[in-house]
Amino acid sequence: MKHNSTKKISIPLLLAALCLFAFISIALSISDNQIHRFDAVLIGWIQGLESPGMTQVMHIFTWIGSELQVVCITVIVMLILYLFLRNKRELLFLVSVLIGSTLLNTLLKLVFQRARPTINRIIEVSGYSFPSGHSMAAFSLYGGLAFLIWKHIPSFTGRLFMIAASAAFILMIGISRIYLGVHYPSDIVGGYFLSGSWLFTCIWFYRRYLQRLSQLHAKSFA
Repeated sequence: MKHNSTKKISIPLLLAALCLFAFISIALSISDNQIHRFDAVLIGWIQGLESPGMTQVMHIFTWIGSELQVVCITVIVMLILYLFLRNKRELLFLVSVLIGSTLLNTLLKLVFQRARPTINRIIEVSGYSFPSGHSMAAFSLYGGLAFLIWKHIPSFTGRLFMIAASAAFILMIGISRIYLGVHYPSDIVGGYFLSGSWLFTCIWFYRRYLQRLSQLHAKSFA
């Protein structure tokens, strides 16, 4: 029993390490200008889909992933967790994931100082490009929500729908930033991997914390 529990707890750490390795690989490729072809091919393909209707859709997704909307969604979720589910631990977990992701994004943008793309810019955005703040916020928010909501959904179909919806939002928010000309694809992918590493690390700490509480609870009744 102990062996199985340890194995389950180690999986998030393994995923966190793999995501971190992938992020470092992308960061090094950007520093050496080795990822230019990858960026150029994806930019050409995504921006080749440009049309008035598509532009409107991408504006909506980039708006959903903007800072104000992420804050609003987070506050609504926090209220639901606190008022209806009465689960302060889940609330603290989600807040930790989002705050940590935001701090990491701010710090690493200052470290890399990558300029944004200048070709086919549909909207104007200031600040550095790598890693993408929108992609990190989307992965942290919807990935964190998927982790928390998973155990509250009893059916396999419901869980599958929830995962698909979360993945779709994360993917479309990232693609919208490439389509609108404010990020390179490597900014988006790098943001996903960095935020994934942070999310899985938080999941590991959260599960370990719950396990210790369970052990203390069991001892108190022994």
